[in-house]
Amino acid sequence: MTVATAFAGMRTAVPVLFRAGCPDCRGRFELAAGALRLAIGASSRTTFYSFTCPECGSAVRKPAGERIVELLTGGGVRTLRLHSTV
Repeated sequence: MTVATAFAGMRTAVPVLFRAGCPDCRGRFELAAGALRLAIGASSRTTFYSFTCPECGSAVRKPAGERIVELLTGGGVRTLRLHSTV
């Protein structure tokens, strides 16, 4: 089987966009997966996602529950797993 045959009929992938908001400037916008980072810790207090506001430049960090983690990882957001040192 050739590469052309293997990929015949495939469509181009549409980039995933996530809606977000900035608590500082109250801006509302959409971000590509590459603009977000997800950190998964041992508890809900240490699991969060972060991004830089495209409107005001503020660093934004928000908690991420199970559903948010599922959506972000499924959408291709880079993930960092935090390990405890205990």
